[in-house]
Amino acid sequence: MAFESGSISFRLFHMAQKMNDGAVQQFAKHALPSLEALGADKMAGWVTGRHLLDRHVTEDTAHFGGYLRLTLVSAERKIPSALFRAECKMEELAQLAASGYERLSARVRSEIRESVTSRLLPKMPPQLKAQPFIAEVTGDRLWASALSDVQAEDFAQQFGRSAGSAPIPLTPETAAARRKIDVRQWDLAVFSPEAEGEPVSDRAGHDFLTWFWFIAEARRGLVTLPEIGEFGLLIEGPLTFVMEGGGAHEIVLRKGEPRVSAEAKAALLAGKKLKRAKITLARGDEMWSCGLDGDNFAFRGLKLPQTEQLDAVSRFQDRMRLLETFTDAFYGIFDQFAAERNDAARWPDTLKEIRKWIAGRYSRH
Repeated sequence: MAFESGSISFRLFHMAQKMNDGAVQQFAKHALPSLEALGADKMAGWVTGRHLLDRHVTEDTAHFGGYLRLTLVSAERKIPSALFRAECKMEELAQLAASGYERLSARVRSEIRESVTSRLLPKMPPQLKAQPFIAEVTGDRLWASALSDVQAEDFAQQFGRSAGSAPIPLTPETAAARRKIDVRQWDLAVFSPEAEGEPVSDRAGHDFLTWFWFIAEARRGLVTLPEIGEFGLLIEGPLTFVMEGGGAHEIVLRKGEPRVSAEAKAALLAGKKLKRAKITLARGDEMWSCGLDGDNFAFRGLKLPQTEQLDAVSRFQDRMRLLETFTDAFYGIFDQFAAERNDAARWPDTLKEIRKWIAGRYSRH
């Protein structure tokens, strides 16, 4: 599982209710059914973090290193599209030869597809998809590999059905709401000195990621966070820019050094904001880097600082400590942005700084 080794792709969720003493038993009631029961419809349920077929969910198997560790598994049978088309074509040719007709009616073709499906589907091996999660036993945080909005919604529903309360993904909007900040009340921010009146993005995550870049380059790239220290910030490519919040007018810069490219400066001057990028946080000798989606705060391929070669449980606990530090730091930085963005007296000056940075930033031709 990715939480135990290698890079980690995840979204952070907030649990409205802490785990109660009977939580594991509730997950056990919704464990993944036996694959022998799998028919034409998809089924889903919980397994332990040991492997995808471990349906034996108990207090011992569900907990690891002081955390709740389970995986949401969905199973379904699918016929490969190439095989399905070939089988249908063979049936159609056979019926044409037998009937002497030049073509088959839509009803007959539909009946052939249904017949092929009912014949092949039971023979197909189950396809499994996994969404592991780690949750604090006494806290309110949950890390899950449900990256897309569809996956996050499905995961939250399944979790809520088992635990009694659905976790809330910490998007830019919900993270700000935790600090009693309503991003819908923010005025539209035009960062470019040359883009007044242009249809720029109004998404809070795009504002934040562009502000993060500004901090990394124009404010020495340093942020001090209470209790966890000073962090250095860095933005790297690939860089995805967007003009409007709905995904229109996107451009992606990949090759060379996109951060200092003429194309990046042109995109900023045109009013585009940063939607997706690779970010790095550094504290002393420790470094965390990952791809960040500004729309929903999905973290992709997070690389943790090196850990010692410990036993499995100790190594997992060390990795979770580092993961917690990263999420504390990232959302602490976002809280600073949200407070600055929400301050009617301070934000206009920040906006002037950002426009000056965009107009004068170095670019390589």
